[in-house]
Amino acid sequence: MTSSGFRRTCTAVTATAIAIGGLAACGSGGDGGSGGKTKISINCMPPKSAKLDRKFFQEDVRTFEKGNPDIDVDPHDAFPCQDPKTFDAKLAGGQMEDVFYTYFTDAKHVVDINQAADLTPYVKDLKGYKDIKQELKDIYTVDGKVYGIPRTNYSMGLIYNKALFKEAGLDPDKPPATWDEVRTAAKKIAALGKGTVGYADYSAQNQGGWHFTAEVYSQGGDVVSKDGKKATVNTPEGKAVLQTLKDMRWKDRSMGSKQLLILNDVQQMMGSGKLGMYLAAPDNIPILVQEKGGDYKDLALAPMPGGEGTLLGGDGYMFNKKASPEQIKAGLKLLDEMFLTPGKGFNFDYARDKKNDAPVGLPEPRLWTGTSDAEDQKVKEKYANVPVENYKAFLDGNENLDQKIEPPKAQQIYSVLDGAVSAVLTKQDADIDKLLKEASGKIDGILARG
Repeated sequence: MTSSGFRRTCTAVTATAIAIGGLAACGSGGDGGSGGKTKISINCMPPKSAKLDRKFFQEDVRTFEKGNPDIDVDPHDAFPCQDPKTFDAKLAGGQMEDVFYTYFTDAKHVVDINQAADLTPYVKDLKGYKDIKQELKDIYTVDGKVYGIPRTNYSMGLIYNKALFKEAGLDPDKPPATWDEVRTAAKKIAALGKGTVGYADYSAQNQGGWHFTAEVYSQGGDVVSKDGKKATVNTPEGKAVLQTLKDMRWKDRSMGSKQLLILNDVQQMMGSGKLGMYLAAPDNIPILVQEKGGDYKDLALAPMPGGEGTLLGGDGYMFNKKASPEQIKAGLKLLDEMFLTPGKGFNFDYARDKKNDAPVGLPEPRLWTGTSDAEDQKVKEKYANVPVENYKAFLDGNENLDQKIEPPKAQQIYSVLDGAVSAVLTKQDADIDKLLKEASGKIDGILARG
């Protein structure tokens, strides 16, 4: 799963209704030269319905072209930025842009099918690359060679309602740090009555499997072995996840009676002030305010309970294997200016964001370490228009967690795990050992098919 394909969160319209169609020929290949210029195509320009994002993207392209008159940028819009149903077909058919968007989980696959340009000789000239977190650079590094550039990152945390915490007699400045503490807090919040739910979780449309994975990571476990060949869900960590959900649902009655929830359902609950906690990335917070009726002052973020790990996601850009050296250099220069410079460009021009009432001060994306991170945090704090103190626990704790990306064959695995999660939330007599044994066998089959 992923957060938004754009830097800011998408509107409800873009998230549910847009399907920018067509497989128009995109990759230019060759030297990309036209009239003495180097021409490059790049995708993931926000669609027309995402007006502010599109405006900023186009402004940045124009600024780049003005400063680099020898480069002609051809941006292509789409949402989602990478459609799994057409992604491989575009690659195989030579229709992919010169610079193309990928989820973190795509990187190795694109390299394995020999569709990515080797960027290793060129990244030394990429100013914003040096300070990018090593774990993010590693995602796009295969056998010691660099094949992509991270653009944004997110990690899962615990969003909670400070107003409900206070009303339930909980300290809103001390969020739960363990799953036992989550359970205790959820019971107290649910006891407020009037339809209030202490804790909610997804359990349909692969989203239940996605959260199961994050919850297993939080306890130090995994869903797939390190070599990617065997399931590792039928473990103490996997059992603990399902047992906690089952106990909260049926013993504590803190998860409400309505189940088989998906993202939008839970966001509606939180935005309406009827939900105490749920797992999400920071980019959920503006959606809760702008679309679901929430208030920034009431919405806080803590690191994943459990203290061991969290699910890491994000995206970046790779280059068409047919791109010329000139196109690669031009494309990297564009990425540097638009996405990899603290305080500037589409991702980090906080002054522009604040002027246009876009949220500034959310704890992610947080791409860098060292001086680049310090500079980014300083500029972000200067222009912040959301209550950054509400995210301090997340900022302080998240960096200490083991951050893991999604497993291989993620969507197929999530579909299997959906069944286990939904079962414990809808059947009081659900057999956890049986559910995990069956899920493990199915995941082994998925992994065996390669």
